[in-house]
Amino acid sequence: MADSTAYWPHAPTHQLSEAGTYIVTAATYRKDHHFRRVERLDVLQRGLWKVSARHGWRLEAWAVFSNHYHFVAHSPADVPTAESLRRMLHDLHTKTAAWVNRLDGSPGRQVWHNYWETRLTFQNSYLARLNYVHQNPVKHGLVADARDYPWCSASWLENASSPASVKTIVAFKIDRVNVLDPFDPLPP
Repeated sequence: MADSTAYWPHAPTHQLSEAGTYIVTAATYRKDHHFRRVERLDVLQRGLWKVSARHGWRLEAWAVFSNHYHFVAHSPADVPTAESLRRMLHDLHTKTAAWVNRLDGSPGRQVWHNYWETRLTFQNSYLARLNYVHQNPVKHGLVADARDYPWCSASWLENASSPASVKTIVAFKIDRVNVLDPFDPLPP
């Protein structure tokens, strides 16, 4: 008999007992491209911004695609755990699934599959993952410069941070960063 506590990648254990900074990846069911069009990417990105703010999560980086998204965010400072991430993503996924299903005339269709989170406890790990998320549109071959992808925080980073901070973040190599990312998003 298999050990019931063994890791199974399709049903990750969410370990949110500590507050902190997390990288999150969420995927659509069967990697379907429900958010391929510009309007849909706009709605998903705005939805991520709104639910993050509503639940007290402070976004540091994000990249939204046709079939998945990534973000790095700090959990609410006034709470000792990151448990609100479950409610935040439930809100985002419920609302965006209902919206896209209305557009497609597919009520009740499963849109979202799951999410995976990792608490970032080392400064270098944090900075490398910030750069990974900012550079994700380039990794996926959607743009040559991440600042040109409107559903990513790369251009926001340049405008919101000091040149020294930007230089520090982009200096971190991302080729060996271990982030679940077996997705092939399509351009809008």
